[in-house]
Amino acid sequence: MTGHTLEELGLAEAPLEHPLLYPGAWPAESGLLHGDRMLPLERLVYDDRVPVLTVGSNASPAQLRHKMTESGIGAPVPMVRARVRGIEVGVSAHVSRAGYVSASPVKDPRAARELFVIWLDAPQLTVIDASEGVPLPDGNFRRAWLPAPDVRVELPDGHVLPGAHVYVNRHGVLRDGTRARRRHPGDQHTLLTDLLGTSAALRELLGVTPEEFSARARGDAALRARATRLFAEHRWVTRSGLEPYVTGSFPE
Repeated sequence: MTGHTLEELGLAEAPLEHPLLYPGAWPAESGLLHGDRMLPLERLVYDDRVPVLTVGSNASPAQLRHKMTESGIGAPVPMVRARVRGIEVGVSAHVSRAGYVSASPVKDPRAARELFVIWLDAPQLTVIDASEGVPLPDGNFRRAWLPAPDVRVELPDGHVLPGAHVYVNRHGVLRDGTRARRRHPGDQHTLLTDLLGTSAALRELLGVTPEEFSARARGDAALRARATRLFAEHRWVTRSGLEPYVTGSFPE
């Protein structure tokens, strides 16, 4: 087996274990996640798998490894870096059980981002769905199919996918100070510092530092639920624009 270990690549720490590292380190290029190694890809399209567009920690090999290992899944996961138009990375309007505020996709026809497509087989898709709360009536995310040309997902060889799945937050996404949708900074310290600095009620609930926020939220479901309600009470919450896609059928 060739390639490099996640440790060698600086990709070994999972946000589920180190929440202030969210969204975790992403690979510099496409590759095949196989256990604790990243291997070269033999192809970019997998017709026997489902393409899932990632905007947060599902693009972190360590996070994927953590989720799969916990569920006893050892099959490799192809990760393809893609040029995506029509999707921006927003901020989820809820506090995760892991103690961070996660990323969430928002519809933005002007946006162009480098994101990862992970190609999942049926057992792997079940694992990721479960980790996002899809099977639960009150789960945080719903899986949606985003068709082209509404969203353009272009692979490194120029191939454009007919669409991709994405996880849409059931709670909506957060606004910024201008009332526009907030962009996730890709740094949990920056995001939590900003949110805490804006709300005395949030500081009273979860502390004055990102470390306090994460530790308190991680250990108390009631506090997480209260903080999530507080986002709405502050009128920080808006729709992602992707809600209409949630009700669409999922191609097999």
